[in-house]
Parts: sequence; structure tokens; C-alpha cells
Amino acid sequence: MLKKKLILLIFIILATDIMSEGAMMQKETVKYETATFAGGCFWCMEPPFEKLKGVVSVESGYTGGKEENPTYQEVSAGLTSHTEAIRVRFDPSVITYQELLDTFWRQIDPTDQGGQFVDRGNQYRPAIFYHDEKQMQMAEQSRENLKRSGRFNKPLATEIVKAEAFYPAEDYHQDYYKTNPGHYRRYRLGSGRDQYLRKIWHDPSGQDSKIKNQREFIKPSKEELRNKLTPEQFYVTQENGTERPFDNEYWDNKKEGIYVDVVSGEPLFSSTHKFKSGTGWPSFTQPINQGSIVEVEDRSLFMKRIEVRSKTADSHLGHVFDDGPAPTGLRYCINSTALRFIPKEDLEKQGYGEYLNLF
Repeated sequence: MLKKKLILLIFIILATDIMSEGAMMQKETVKYETATFAGGCFWCMEPPFEKLKGVVSVESGYTGGKEENPTYQEVSAGLTSHTEAIRVRFDPSVITYQELLDTFWRQIDPTDQGGQFVDRGNQYRPAIFYHDEKQMQMAEQSRENLKRSGRFNKPLATEIVKAEAFYPAEDYHQDYYKTNPGHYRRYRLGSGRDQYLRKIWHDPSGQDSKIKNQREFIKPSKEELRNKLTPEQFYVTQENGTERPFDNEYWDNKKEGIYVDVVSGEPLFSSTHKFKSGTGWPSFTQPINQGSIVEVEDRSLFMKRIEVRSKTADSHLGHVFDDGPAPTGLRYCINSTALRFIPKEDLEKQGYGEYLNLF
């Protein structure tokens, strides 16, 4: 009986070894492929690709130039012919190169050869660096399809060039959105990238932007404001005042709608981004459109803070802090007095119908 058990044990061990060797051989035969893309700041290009199933790794670096071993200081200053880029390793049995191309186009402004969004210069030019003939053909066809789609009213300027030497960026740039989330989110919101992508891909007809551009938001004269605003509204928006916490109109408002500048009517924040911060003031993770606000350094009260003002009317709104919840990690702490709330059901009749898609 003991002899039979021993033989069975040896058989199990041998079978396990054979299966393990087979699994290892199968793993070794998987051939990963490489794709290289440039789309402006490489911090912003990493996250969309890293979340794709079948992508093995995404690495930030420099390519497209002739200089060897460039540094971030040299590339970002435009002292080389390189551009910031990402190198994507992927499993072609799980995700195709075409799917990577589709993801790439949705991260950039393909018509802007002079940079991307807030980052200007040749070092931020968009490009696809192909690694073989097949990738080149697929990239060119993909670009042609995008051109024919009519989505853009300007010529596509994204280069398709042969991949050459790729130099990995410094360690602190890798996965920057994970290691420095607060700074990354602030940069991302301020860059204009997300606003542009929402306009192009969420509203292909462009109607949303046309409506916004047709409406004119203006700042009345000081005399008109004194007649239009309450004393507290004037104090807060025009004299950089602060209302009392927990004793203001919107700190606990749970209704759906948008918040506009009480001075000009320009849309600023949405209830979809509002959260309970416990501070006693309305708090938001982000504005409706980053272009509608201005952030400036505030050194009053012996502190260093970031003040938030409206773009058109230059109203003082409040301050922004880095202690907010996901997805931005930001807390826009805003005075109720600087805002006017428009309920979702009133958006259409008050001329803000284009914002109904937020809900």
C-alpha cells in the first residue's frame, strides 16, 4: 500500500513539473509588440493606455530626434529635436494595434503641429512612430479615416514617422499621475486637454461649443453692480470677501443643476461635481469648464493659497485646495454669495439647455 502511494506521489510531482514547464514555455512564446506615440505632455498620455486590457507596460520618454541620451531639462526647453512620447508594450492576442490607434487619437488635438494644448513647441508635437510596415499602413489608414470623418475643421497635422531610438525619461516622470496625483490633476485640469476632448468627442456636431460662443457674458459697471447685487454679494465678489460657513444659501444644496457667476451669468460649477466637504461652503471637485475660471496665488492672511476667480467678470469666488476626493483630488471651496443656482428643470428656459447633458 505504501509503495502504491509513493508511486502516485511521484507521478503527481512529475505531472506538475511538466505542466509548469509547459506554462512557462507558453508564456515565453508570447511575443509582445511595441507602439510609440507622442501627444504632448507624456504625463497625460500614460493613464489612457495603462488601463487598457492587453497593455503590458507604458513608459514615458523622448524620441524623434538625433541627440543621444537627452534629459527632461533639454527636451522641455526645446534644446533638442526630440519630442515627449510614450512607449507601449502590448499583447497583440489581447489588444490590437488598431485599438491603440483609436485610443491615441482620442487623447490629442491632431490638427496642432505646434504643440499640444498649453504645452507649446516642437518638443510637444503629436506623432505616431511606427515599428514596421504593417504599423505604418495601419496608422496612415487610421489618419485618413479620421480625416474623412469630418470631425475636424482644420487639416490633420500629426506626423507618421519611423520609430528610432527611444530614451526613457527620468524615473520621477514614470507614472507621474500616480506618484504626484495632486499636481497632475491640477496640471491636467489647467491644460485645456479635457475640455477640448469633451467638445470634440462628446459632441461631434460642435453644437455645444457654438451655443456657448454665441452667448455673451459681460461684467456690468461698478455702479450697475452696486444696484444689482446685495451688499454681501458685492463685498464677496468685488472686494474679495468671505461669507460665514454653514450660514449661506448653497452649502447644503442637494438639488441637480448648475451654478453660474452671480455677476455675469457665466456657467462655473455643476451639482454633478459637488460634494459634502464639511467646511460649511459649497465644494466642488472641478469647474464645468476650466476656461471659465482663473487661479491666482493669494498671500493674504499670512497664508499662501490659490484663489479662484471667474474668467469673464473677474469675480472673487473662493479658493482651491488639494484635499478633495477622487477623481481630481481637488476641493474648490466657493462662496454661495458669488453664485446663482439654476435647477436642472429650469436650464432650458433660462438659456442653459446645452448643459442638460450633464445630468
